[in-house]
Amino acid sequence: MENILNFISVNQQIIYIVILMVFVGIEVIGRVPSVLHTPLMSGANAIHGVVVIGAIIIMGRAEADNYLALVLGFLAVVLGTLNVVGGFVVTDRMLEMFKKKK
Repeated sequence: MENILNFISVNQQIIYIVILMVFVGIEVIGRVPSVLHTPLMSGANAIHGVVVIGAIIIMGRAEADNYLALVLGFLAVVLGTLNVVGGFVVTDRMLEMFKKKK
């Protein structure tokens, strides 16, 4: 219990920032019109490519006998790549709706 209280006291500012980010995110997403929700989410999925880069860095720095880090890094790369590709697919489908038909 003392370790948890020590962690909270050391990282108090970061905890406040995360809580504030949650409330701001809920307010921003809640005020987006439903027409713009799909393009906004697909763009956010595309931005998650940072997860793929971070996972590659973690896997590169992990020791060869640290199987947990390697497996979690591999899963992060696979799931992050699916998220990025899905974001681009949804964006492409949304843009196709606005093109003139021949």
